[in-house]
Amino acid sequence: MSDQFYSDAQLYDRLFPGDERAVAFYRAEADRQGGSVLELGSGTGRKLIPIASDGHECTGLELSPSMLAEARRKATERGVEVAWVQGDMRDFDLGRTFDLVLIAANSLLHLHAAEDLESCFRAVSRHLAPGGRLVFDVFNPSVRMLAQADGERRRRDALTFVDPERGEVHVDVAETYDAEAQVTRGTWFFSTDAEADLVVVPLEIRSIFPQELPLLLSLGGLRLVERFGDWSRAPFTSEAQVQVCVCAAEREG
Repeated sequence: MSDQFYSDAQLYDRLFPGDERAVAFYRAEADRQGGSVLELGSGTGRKLIPIASDGHECTGLELSPSMLAEARRKATERGVEVAWVQGDMRDFDLGRTFDLVLIAANSLLHLHAAEDLESCFRAVSRHLAPGGRLVFDVFNPSVRMLAQADGERRRRDALTFVDPERGEVHVDVAETYDAEAQVTRGTWFFSTDAEADLVVVPLEIRSIFPQELPLLLSLGGLRLVERFGDWSRAPFTSEAQVQVCVCAAEREG
């Protein structure tokens, strides 16, 4: 689950400042679906707080105490009401149903085993109200990029960010790809000009290929309704970098 990577919520927010197009997409999905919203792997509330500010009843389930604390702080700062719950998306019971369930920003890919994905999808199925929808995004695996995961440490210039106390922080990543498990195993190195490797953390992310995704959903009692290739709802193609999926219970009602 790469828990250590999410132990510093403020570092995470600086590293990944967010994509406003994704936020706008999920806000539109919440408005389209209406009613209550549950986000799994809700992080620091980057998607859920704006959705709550639009007037939706929102619940966020998050495993990391640090991310949860930062989400609570942000929601309080914005005067937004969200029910924050510490829990594991692989198996949870909130005792109620929701009109929309979200799993954003590749959070689903922290579940590596097919059994964990099945368990998550079954839990989602139990929490969907009649007519409810699950919406999530995962990257579309690139064989070329996976082949480049050779264990060599490389600088990721696009990830450079400014820390208020440390100044400019550079990010290096060394990755290998485990083809049997479909998991990219990485080590992330954070350095400044004054201090090398001030933070070193592992991150392991699964790949879900387009043809297997509907099969994994069906194991958990869900079906793929729509799949888009970007945040503008363009059709999904082999060139798409992301799989944006809208799903429903196999037997609605």
